[in-house]
Amino acid sequence: MAGTLAHFTRQQRGVITLQTSLLLFTGGLLVLILAAAFATSYGHFRDYVADQLGDHARDGATATGLSLSNAIDGSDPVASASLIDAVFDSGRYLSVEYVGHDGEVIAGRRMVLQGTAAPDWFIRSAALPSTMAEAEVVRGWSRLGKVQVVSHPGRAYDDLWRITVGLLAGVLAIGGTGLLSLYLLLRRLLRPLKDVEAQARALGKRDFRKRVQVRSTRELNQVTDAMNQMADDLGQLFQGQGKLIQHLRKVNNEDPVTGLASRSAFDQRLRAELESEERSAPGVLIMIQLGYFADYTRAYGRSEGDRLLKQVAGGLGDFVKQHAGSFAGRRTGAEFAVFMPGASAADVRIWAGQLLTTLDGIYADLAAPMDTVIHAGLAVTVEGAGSRDLLAASDEALRAAQQREESCCWLAEGGLDTHHNMETWRAIISQAVRDRELSLWLQPMVQGESQALVHHQVFSRINTADGVLKAGLFVPMAERLGLIADIDRLLVQRVIERLARHPQERLAISLGNASVADPAFRDEIVASLTAAGDLVSRLWVGIAEQAIHHHRKEVGLLVRALVRLGVPVLVDHFGVGGVPFSYLKNLPFKALRIDNSFIHNLDGHDENRFWLQSVVAIARSRGVKVFATGVETAAEYSVLCKLGIDGSMGYHLGRPYAAEQSSTGDT
Repeated sequence: MAGTLAHFTRQQRGVITLQTSLLLFTGGLLVLILAAAFATSYGHFRDYVADQLGDHARDGATATGLSLSNAIDGSDPVASASLIDAVFDSGRYLSVEYVGHDGEVIAGRRMVLQGTAAPDWFIRSAALPSTMAEAEVVRGWSRLGKVQVVSHPGRAYDDLWRITVGLLAGVLAIGGTGLLSLYLLLRRLLRPLKDVEAQARALGKRDFRKRVQVRSTRELNQVTDAMNQMADDLGQLFQGQGKLIQHLRKVNNEDPVTGLASRSAFDQRLRAELESEERSAPGVLIMIQLGYFADYTRAYGRSEGDRLLKQVAGGLGDFVKQHAGSFAGRRTGAEFAVFMPGASAADVRIWAGQLLTTLDGIYADLAAPMDTVIHAGLAVTVEGAGSRDLLAASDEALRAAQQREESCCWLAEGGLDTHHNMETWRAIISQAVRDRELSLWLQPMVQGESQALVHHQVFSRINTADGVLKAGLFVPMAERLGLIADIDRLLVQRVIERLARHPQERLAISLGNASVADPAFRDEIVASLTAAGDLVSRLWVGIAEQAIHHHRKEVGLLVRALVRLGVPVLVDHFGVGGVPFSYLKNLPFKALRIDNSFIHNLDGHDENRFWLQSVVAIARSRGVKVFATGVETAAEYSVLCKLGIDGSMGYHLGRPYAAEQSSTGDT
């Protein structure tokens, strides 16, 4: 629904508004009526003035003719001239002439049109007719000639000018007052429509909080009430659908007691981490077991046992938050597992010892006066080995630790890896940032059976003397060391430079959790993208769902700033953050990128397939795209195509290649 509203509002841009249409139509009709009234009145007064001129000329001709016929001798030119002069001087005439039968003027006076208040252009446009009046001059039965009189139109033009100015002023006053009143009336009556339009745009952005409060006519009030009701219904529907997705995710992926990842979900994500060629990286798996847990539940009951497991899960959750990229799950009973990608065994040994101390304290406080013990087995990833091998090694190490009576950690044989420790990693990453030794690798995001290109996902690699390090290896360490913001700054600069060189290319990047939470980084990236201009519309920016969960305020500020610049923002690693789906209601995300743990073996995982189908349906109804990562088999991609996914990427669809290369190549 929201997507439809957004599309409708885009289609309406540039179209004349209803208020303008009504104002133009009604105002035009008013102007037409006033213009017609003005033209009619002007024509009437012009005809009246012209008739007055004609009557004045006829009266003057009749009076002069009678005077020449009776009062004086019309045959005497001198007497006639005296009479004509007297008549001409006493009246307003343009010409008075006494003409004989032979056409010769016996006596007469003429003058030119002058001395009028009306402007010349008005006189030319009005053009009053010059009516000549005539009267016979007789003496007894003899006809001596005739008198021809033309009235002077000066006063007539002045009167017509004053009448015209008065009419025009009246028309303008009435028209202006009418148009202003009409504008104010329409503005008042149609004010709710502007709020309805703003509400529709808000609905298109999945903001259901806006309400129309302005009241107007009965019909418009009914429309606004219906829109408010629809916003309420959509908000409730969105909440319900979000809760449904969250419920499905919990049922399929969360342990019902602790809220940690269930055994199947943990194993699925572990397989994705180890078997995905791009994300595969050295790491350590920690298997943790609470000793004497069966005795604890027998002594205190199952509800207290669940309470203990929840508190232990809380301690594990705090531990995972402190180590970026790590994730935890409950295996069975009182057994837990934590995977730490990119970490070395030496560092994890120390961290695991600290974790066991924390968990042992929780266990001892609740179990007193019972004895408590916690054991942990550590296993390091081995190149070429899968998740089963790693789980078996960590389980073996756990059994070895359980041979000791006190709480302890045990590292599986062969676990003394050669991975870098924290200080070595700090030196490597800091040196790479200083020397700008960060290269861009691109992987295509495609859509449909034709595999049409949507954009390229950007991966960063660090060039070192020992070779190229993948992001899956150094990014978790950069997060732990607080150096990820430096990596992301350099990444954004490189990506902007590439977009400027390739005007047809579309790219996508992912930001680290610590970068998103850093106000200074947010200001810097917004400034950089602002300076880049319009090309940033071709850049997708991904923010991890876990960052949204832990840094909601900071994420909101960054997302809104990017959207104002025209940068589309997507939710990265969607599904593993444990965040309620409702955050899409308030933050204008344009897409979701499903975590690869949900895509791995999707063709054989009915629960994940059903969950993903629900996500696609709800996201599409909100105008939000859904992308998938980690597609490594044809069967997985076939399922995604059937679900109508908006874009997919993975080694099956295209391997990452160095951005400097002209065509796709191997890593």
